[in-house]
Order: sequence, then structure tokens, then C-alpha cells
Amino acid sequence: MGHYYDIDDILIEEELVSVVFQKAANGVGILDPGAETSTVEQGSKVELPFWLAHELHLRQAVSVNVPACFDQKTRKEIQADAACVDLRNRCAYFYELGCKIAPLVGDKTIGALLLYAFKSRYKDVLIKAHTAAFSLAPKFMTLLTNEETNLYEAAQSSMAAFKRWRMGGARFQRAAVLGKKRRPDD
Repeated sequence: MGHYYDIDDILIEEELVSVVFQKAANGVGILDPGAETSTVEQGSKVELPFWLAHELHLRQAVSVNVPACFDQKTRKEIQADAACVDLRNRCAYFYELGCKIAPLVGDKTIGALLLYAFKSRYKDVLIKAHTAAFSLAPKFMTLLTNEETNLYEAAQSSMAAFKRWRMGGARFQRAAVLGKKRRPDD
């Protein structure tokens, strides 16, 4: 419940994931409004929001497939050059969704993929935040996930605050207590 009101967490939960129904289900016409019946047969493959897929998985009604943003093609691209991969286009919440989906699909390699991708891209994000010209920033920003964008913006604001301080911003001030002399006790 800690992230109940967090808009990013809500958007992560809305990401569509592919599931296969393990049991037939009645009264689920909302999944496909154009369907003639409101039933889903066992073995049907359906795209559901993560929050619904997670609940149905806990009830053993569906099995969750690995999302396309974690497929072998993406893994090979990340291993070749993680900095050039457009993760935002694949999934704006790549890292967060990966952490949530890994236990559901039972793929232990997703965690290693997330760690490798983040470590590989982290340094580039910080370097570009500190050195990139404003004309290059929009192009670079289109490749970043939501978490990386937050990191980029935090690094930029940190560097701006440092430059303000260095150019004569507020210096250390002497505490008022230090200016007072103690009276000797008689």
C-alpha cells in the first residue's frame, strides 16, 4: 500500500502483459468487447494489464508470459551496447516492470539483465547530464526510461546547484552561538 497514490506505480501496473488462461473463465467480456461470447477458453492467450494478470496469477487462473521488452532480441541488443538501446520505446518503466514481472514468470535471468542494463547505462546518463549541451539533451532523453530520466534530471539540478555555489552562492555562516563570550562564574 506504500505506493497506492504514486502515479508512476499506477502506470507500471497498467502495462499490458501476455497471459495464457489455465482455466476457462465466464463473464469476462470486458477483456474483448468485440467478442461474441463473454467466456475465455482454457489455453487462450490474452493481453491484460499487469495488475489483473498478477491477481489472476496468484489465483492460478493464468500463467504470465515474458513481456516482449525482455525478449532475446532486446537482451542481445543490451549486451552489444546498452547505451544505444531505446528502452523507453519498449517499456517506459523497464526496470520497475522487470522487478515486478520476474517472480511471476519464473525467469531468473531478468534480474541479471536489469542489473547489467542499469549499470551499463548509469554512467552514460550521469556523464551526459553533466556535460551534454542543451541541443543534444532532447535526442538523448528519448532513449531513457522513466527512472533514468529522473536520474538525469537529478544529476542536472545537482550540477546546477554546485555551479551556483561555486560562483559565489551562500557560503558557510558562523553560528550565532559562537560569537557570544561566556561569562565567568563567580
